Parts: sequence; structure tokens; C-alpha cells
Amino acid sequence: MHLNEQQQIRSDKVQEMRENGIDPYTARAERTHTSVAALARYSDIKGDVPEGRDVERVTVTGRVVNYREMGKATFVHIEDGHGRIQLYLRANIIGDDAYARLRRLVDLGDFVQASGHLFRTRTGEVTVEVAGWTMLTKAVTPPPEKWHGLTDTEQRYRQRYADLMSNPEVREIFVTRARIITALRRFLDGEGFLEVETPTLQPVYGGAAARPFTTYHNALDQTLYLRIADELYLKRLLVGGYERVYEICKDFRNEGIDTRHNPEFTQLEFYMAYADYRDVMALTEQMLTTVISQVRGTTTITYDGHEIDLAPPWKRLSLAEAVFEATGIDYERVRDQQELFRLAKDAGADVGPDTVWPRIVDELMKTFVRPKLIQPTFLVDYPVELSPLAKRQPGSEHTVERFQVFIGGLELCNAYTELNDPMDQLARFEEQMRDRAAGDDEAMPIDEDYVQALMYGMPPTGGYGMGIDRFTMLLTDQQSIREVVLFPTMRPRSTSEAAQQE
Repeated sequence: MHLNEQQQIRSDKVQEMRENGIDPYTARAERTHTSVAALARYSDIKGDVPEGRDVERVTVTGRVVNYREMGKATFVHIEDGHGRIQLYLRANIIGDDAYARLRRLVDLGDFVQASGHLFRTRTGEVTVEVAGWTMLTKAVTPPPEKWHGLTDTEQRYRQRYADLMSNPEVREIFVTRARIITALRRFLDGEGFLEVETPTLQPVYGGAAARPFTTYHNALDQTLYLRIADELYLKRLLVGGYERVYEICKDFRNEGIDTRHNPEFTQLEFYMAYADYRDVMALTEQMLTTVISQVRGTTTITYDGHEIDLAPPWKRLSLAEAVFEATGIDYERVRDQQELFRLAKDAGADVGPDTVWPRIVDELMKTFVRPKLIQPTFLVDYPVELSPLAKRQPGSEHTVERFQVFIGGLELCNAYTELNDPMDQLARFEEQMRDRAAGDDEAMPIDEDYVQALMYGMPPTGGYGMGIDRFTMLLTDQQSIREVVLFPTMRPRSTSEAAQQE
């Protein structure tokens, strides 16, 4: 592996340490206090302490983030997962050899362990007066430039470890993401839902309009698919007797990459028996406002320059009404594909002449409606052709009980009253196959086992799916999904790009 000049200098230090019997990558650390706990310990001291020092010795560990020499003394700041603390080192305290070794071997980015008493410097900073120190891990690659951090977006995504090391605000995004997932679990558990796990590898993919990733199982001599959704398996569990289930898992869709799509993403899905989409709407408002309040401490947030009030009730608007207001097109009256295509093209939609009717409706919504939905909005009542797993509205042939939530122009979730008529479901699957034959490569295949499950009977059910990544984008004011995914999918780096990174 080629090393640049700085890496080679540090690598030589690693060799020097080994030649002198010093392990540059120790297996043990002996921390008594985190940085924050050590600072708190000093603040708790009562009464007079000789020379302002704590009578208790502490041992702290962390990465060297600042290093400055002042004559015969050296000040070092180390940072752990909780905060940072200053170390004060002098040759007459730790010994000439240990001090010389420190000055020769320690660089920014190294992990060290230091023991000593706490005191307050003349500038008022609580500091460890080091009596002994140990190298824990020698960093071969220097950290990103200390004043500006890692700013190159491409490198930040490819080397997330360096991004997290140098940009604490990025670390905070993923702390928030973890809190969101914890709060969602807490809410659903409190509502009587059971968390379950369903297959990632599936013999028949379904539950969404998307292309799958395909793999092959050698022992079974069988083609399998990475799930695009966990919906059909979760609903099988309601057939089996559970009434409320949810899953937070990875889904995979073989689609393009942009600011709102990553091929691997995290999704929450839940299903509740004896409920319809109106019940799910009410639960959605309650769940999301509860989680937002717990994570952010308020229901008013800022996203992409917009102040958004998430306090319920949220606006409800039918899809047909929204499309007509935005484009003047009444798709409920225009059932002919060619006529709808012409109207959509005239309005400025990016659709081709072979685009099937439901995809034209979807494109009208995405192009002309979604960007305007800044305040929280339920977009309700979708065409049956666009919703093969949703139940028709009573008395309606063409409209199903479905909603999507939009906030800040982001599509956050998709939900509906679940179709539980097995023969109707089979007919919908067959219609999907006709759409596939007409050129819709995102149409669902027929899942015969799922139809068989419905034939045993599934109670009236409301279902819900939400992208955790987009919800995190909303609560952290990020406009790209890559900012909220620790290791986003990246295109291969070319040889020239790799050389530029050296």
C-alpha cells in the first residue's frame, strides 16, 4: 500500500516504538473517568484542596486534537465520545525520557491515556496534571485540516470515519437519528404493537412499485430478491392472528441515486387490525408529533428555509383535487392513456409516450404537487391503478383509501386501508402484470402465496410505511439523504479520482 510523506513519517514512528518495546496498538485501556466525568469531578470538590489539586487521581483517554509546546511544558487536548479535556505535561513530573518520547512520538489523531491530578490553570480551564501517559493507538494518517475540518462532499461520504472525526455537527445528526428510532419504538410499543422480523431475501418481491436487486442461492438453485418492502410478510402475520405488528428494517430498491433516494434505506412499517386509513391518519399525527416533540423539544421546525408547524390537525387534500389545482388536469375524467399523456406533456411533465396511465398520474403529483406541500399535509384517495394493495372506497370503482404524508416537500410515508379480498387482490396483481407487459418495469409480480394467505382471511386492516432516512432529513434540516445515511451507496471511484486523494 502506497504511503504519502506524512503517512511514512508516522509509520516510521510506529516502527521506532516497536523497536523500543512500546506497543503502538495496545489491547487494554484503563480509564477511570470520561472527559465530562473528570470535569464534573473537579466541580464537585468541596473545601480547600492543596495547590488547587484534586486529591483523587484520574485516568482519561481520548484522541489528540490539539498539541502545543510552551518551553518545558506541553498542553494537549484529547477528545473522547463525551467531550474534551486538557492535559498538562512537564518533564520534571513525568520524567525526561517520557517527556522526550511524548514530544517525538505523539501526533494529532493519536489515542493516548493519561493519569494525574486535576487542577485549574490560570486561564480557568480544568486540566489533568499528567504523572504518566501511554500511547493507545498510533494514527498513521493525519486528521483532516484542523481549522476547516473535512469539507469535500465526495470525500466526506466515501470516508465517513474522517467526516465524523472532524465534524462534530455530523456526529450529532446520527445521534438524532438514533433518538428518532428509539422514540418510534417507544411509541409503537406503548400502543400495543409487536416488533417482528421478516425475510430480507424473498422468493417473490412485492409491497411497492420498484425494481429489485436480484441474487442467487447456490444450494437451493433459486433466484431470490432483496426485499423492496416488508408489507406482504407483515400482513401474513395478521392472517396468522397478530393484531398489531411493526418492523424497522433495511429495504433495497434498484433505482437511481439522488438527494432523496439511496438504493439501501431504512423503513418503518406497521399494520393494525380492525382499522382503516382514517385510523392510521390519526395515529400518524399522534406518533410523528410525539416523536418530534421528544427529539426536538418542539413541534415547530425549520426545513430548507421554511418554518413548519407540525402541531395537529394536519391539512387533508385529495390527490385529484391537488393535481387539478396545480395543473388544471382532471385525471378522474381522463381515463385514456394517450390523452392524459398529451395533457401532461403540455403541462411540462417529463413523461414518455409509452408511460402507462398510473405512472403519468404519479408524475403529475411528483412534478407539480409535491414541491408545494410544505406544511404537513395528508394527500388522500388515490387511483386504484396506482395502489394495487389498497382497498377501494365504498361505492367507488376507481379510487382507493390511501394517503401519503408530505412535509417540507418531502414524501414521508405511504398508508392505506389494506385490500383483504383475495380475488380482488389476484385481479390487481394480474393488472400489474399487464402494466409490466406495457412497459412498467416497476409493476409488482403475482405473489400466489400472499393470495393464498388472504384466502384464510385477514381482518379489516390499516397499514403504514415511512422512510426513516427522510424523517431524519426533516428533523435535522438536511436536503440530501446522504447526509443522514452513515455509509451511502457511491459510484466506483475512477483511477484519476483515487490519485487526486493521495
